[in-house]
Amino acid sequence: MRSYIRDLGLLRDTRFTLLLAARTISVLGSAFAPVALAFGVLGLPGATASTLSVVLTAESLPMVLFMLVGGVVADRFPRQRVMMAGELVNSVAFFALAAMMFTGWTPLWAMATAAAFSGIAMAVLFPALTGIIPEVVPADRLQTGNALLGLGANTSRVAGAVLSGIVVTLVGGAWALAVSGLMFGVAGVLIAMLRLPPHRQEAGERHSVLRDLKEGWKEFSSRQWLWVVVAQFSVMVMALQAAHGVLGPLLAKEHLGGPGAWSMVLAGEAVGTLVGVFVALRFRPRRPILAATLLCFPSALPYLLLGVSAPLWMVIAGAFVLGICFDVFGVLWQTTLQREVPPEALSRVSSYDALGSLMFGPLGLLLAGRLAVLVDARSAMVVCAAVVVVSTAAALLSPGVRNLRAPAFPAK
Repeated sequence: MRSYIRDLGLLRDTRFTLLLAARTISVLGSAFAPVALAFGVLGLPGATASTLSVVLTAESLPMVLFMLVGGVVADRFPRQRVMMAGELVNSVAFFALAAMMFTGWTPLWAMATAAAFSGIAMAVLFPALTGIIPEVVPADRLQTGNALLGLGANTSRVAGAVLSGIVVTLVGGAWALAVSGLMFGVAGVLIAMLRLPPHRQEAGERHSVLRDLKEGWKEFSSRQWLWVVVAQFSVMVMALQAAHGVLGPLLAKEHLGGPGAWSMVLAGEAVGTLVGVFVALRFRPRRPILAATLLCFPSALPYLLLGVSAPLWMVIAGAFVLGICFDVFGVLWQTTLQREVPPEALSRVSSYDALGSLMFGPLGLLLAGRLAVLVDARSAMVVCAAVVVVSTAAALLSPGVRNLRAPAFPAK
């Protein structure tokens, strides 16, 4: 208990508390956004699933396309200002969507444009966040800082999933979009209140964006543990997207009693992520990437249980374990990234990390439906579990993954 109290002492740091509050409120806005956007668009006269698909694609595609550029921007300019700009652009985009729905002027091109600006803002925010944490948190407390930021983010995701549905039901999608815009705006103001040392740029030739990207790639590719685990996750996320996005809801509808059962599975995972924060606060392995990679094996559990027709309570328990493992993995991964990569390249490396990890996700969604038709949904779910296990085992073949050691800090 004394150790946890010492960890929570980081909350006495005003700068960290501001960053934590901004991140928590921003994630709450992001958790509101999907439900608000989906029901706001679908509630428009004449809107169809295709209308929603166009708007969502307009948001997600720029996020992928601009992720690497976002890393360059966050390494070139003060990350505080980059984050503030990203939050405020997100705020304007969602207020614009809300205004369109309030006024009834909702041309598809205008909604898609606003959504695209939100996607660009997210592409800038993520690399800047990864880079700004070591500027705020001392090196020996990075894991604690990442865990506490994870606690705020996970709490917001759980709360947002519940509250967004209530707000949409009571007052409609337009008001929910406005709430999202307000939260992003508040997050931007809190980031602006951070007091960080002046940004120092290295003297000399100003590089082109392409040169910066090449240097970021050099930092990324020179670390075996880094590119191996990102390659592992590019395959794993493909399986996770198939299982979570298509196969899980399909099995819940056909065999578990409908959407209520799938909501319970997702709730079990969400609770696991909250518990995982407290595990991550005190779990300090000497070989963090080895430990993080081993934690990927249990994440196959809920998919395997769904595939072998296990009772619902067992699937929920498996999802709870997945939530714990993924949260601890995330904290160990972020902390190691921030310790091992030079600060001046950290945002670019994190953008390569995000892009590589997520690039096959849409393919998983596409293949899931075909696989369910070719075999059946249960067998397809077992395939997803097998992909998780095999990709994780393959990553463990890397000496870099097995042998990277965490720095030793003096006990306090």
